[in-house]
Amino acid sequence: MIRFGHSEILYLLWLVPALVVLYWYIQKNQNKLLEKFAGTKLHKILFPERSLFKSAIKFGVFLFGLTLLIVAVANPQIGTKIEDVKQVGIDVYILLDVSRSMAAEDIKPNRLEKARFEIAKLIQKLEGDRIGLIVFSGQAYIQFPLTSDYSAANLFLNAVDFNSVPQPGTNIGSALDLALKSFRYDDGTKKAIVVITDGEDHEGNIEGALSEANSKDVVVYAIGFGSQTGTPIPVYNESGAQIGYKKDNQGQIVLTKLDEATLKTITEKGNGKYYRGSNTEDELDKIYNDLAKIQESEYGSKKVTEYEDRFFYFLFPAIFLLIAEFMMTSKRTKWLDKFEQMRKGELK
Repeated sequence: MIRFGHSEILYLLWLVPALVVLYWYIQKNQNKLLEKFAGTKLHKILFPERSLFKSAIKFGVFLFGLTLLIVAVANPQIGTKIEDVKQVGIDVYILLDVSRSMAAEDIKPNRLEKARFEIAKLIQKLEGDRIGLIVFSGQAYIQFPLTSDYSAANLFLNAVDFNSVPQPGTNIGSALDLALKSFRYDDGTKKAIVVITDGEDHEGNIEGALSEANSKDVVVYAIGFGSQTGTPIPVYNESGAQIGYKKDNQGQIVLTKLDEATLKTITEKGNGKYYRGSNTEDELDKIYNDLAKIQESEYGSKKVTEYEDRFFYFLFPAIFLLIAEFMMTSKRTKWLDKFEQMRKGELK
């Protein structure tokens, strides 16, 4: 199997026919100018060293060297063998709270931004594990399903903001239900859920979701962001300037508090651990260390072809030809004159 490491470079091969046309056009114009200057019979007398045949050979050597150089830069590769690579790991769904209370700035720069930062760092550390992201507030939605494509996961993570879920509120139970329904249980992989929220649950059947998690051997972790004393939720205008704080219907400033009791209950019943979010520590990193202790299971395989570079087969001849073309002159040589005479004699 042959492929090119940089196949886009092959578009430069269009230069070859373009240069041929340009060379033909220049030679044609030169011949016309010479014919105006002097008759054809006088050319050998006036330009005894000029050889059109040798000029054409010199140009041909240059074109061939250029073609080989372009192919070399495109990096031709040959597949040496195809083998099945087992994919092993665990399945992790992260449930991220995107309700307005996560805009509080008791965790810098705010609760949601700190959570996104930790998730991005976790994605960088994963090797073979599949990760999925569910965003929730009043309802829960899958931001991206379980995947081992960490680049795509980061792209979808960057798109998360407070507008990702239109329904207000905090429905942890709905997010847990959605995660449990989204797992595949026929592959035998170990499964874990990580809930990142301030814990202010206003709706949802958490108890039912935890019972199902236990029955399906899914471990539930939680990270709580926020202060227990309460902090206001800043409001910003379109220019990014703070214009005040969120208020309730009576005009009072809303204070959002961390509900640690709910999160501790979730992790105790979910056979996991609870971590208190902070400005200085990476709580997801601690959870990753816990997840690393879970026995990894094979969840599939994929065919991988090993490719070896073969650019040097083209690069060295290209360099040789381009140096040879540089060293060549357009002056007549006896052996080329004899060859040209023989060629013309055969054509008659």
